[in-house]
Amino acid sequence: MATMTDPIRPTPTAPVTRPLLRMRWEMLTYLHWAVPPDAVAARLPVGLEPDLHQGRTYVGLVPFRMGGIGLGPAGIPLPQGTFPETNVRTYVIGPDGGRGVYFHSLDITRWAPTAVARLGYRLPYAASRMRLERRGDRIAYLAERRWPAPRGARSHVIVELGDRVPAAERTALDDFLSARWSLYVVTPRGHLLRARVDHGPWPLRRAELCHLDDQLVAAAGYDLGGRPPDHVIAGGDVAVSVGGLRRVA
Repeated sequence: MATMTDPIRPTPTAPVTRPLLRMRWEMLTYLHWAVPPDAVAARLPVGLEPDLHQGRTYVGLVPFRMGGIGLGPAGIPLPQGTFPETNVRTYVIGPDGGRGVYFHSLDITRWAPTAVARLGYRLPYAASRMRLERRGDRIAYLAERRWPAPRGARSHVIVELGDRVPAAERTALDDFLSARWSLYVVTPRGHLLRARVDHGPWPLRRAELCHLDDQLVAAAGYDLGGRPPDHVIAGGDVAVSVGGLRRVA
């Protein structure tokens, strides 16, 4: 029997009833470039395939602020639980039919969460110098990687926020890029793991890109030739629950 693929919709495909982590994702902006599926497939572990939208897949640069990380269903606060983050990610389908995110890198400012996430969630976190500033509707994100290589890789993004996107005006591409309810990672032995993600619908806002100088996407292996992103939108703030990692058969 063929495996059914998860639908794309702005609400979670399955609730996370006993989260391992709770947190907030705040002041988030999505910048995405359309890239050939082969370029993504070459960078995925065995078992994952690129998720396509109208024959194309996307690589994303996503800066935001991680807020108030808490452990377990009660959300017991962790020290140093609020910090800027910038991730480079793409979109995949797993052998179990799940639609999710595959992270190439996640840059943050904290050494301890970097180590915990690399060991606990097998995620490719990196320690960076970072700054996030907001003045009115203008947000500036700055990151400079310290560890691991390439040391010194930078990302500087400035966006101007616009109006809220009404639900009736959300496009299929908006949901394809933002409505992701799981993440996939691979262990050093090649085992594929999946964690489910649960939060309310993104309060999407229109956004104008004012400045972009980025080396993190290239560090992940994607040569974009200096072209501007094909899709820019702001995600707003959401409260998030993340389930534990489970092996995908």
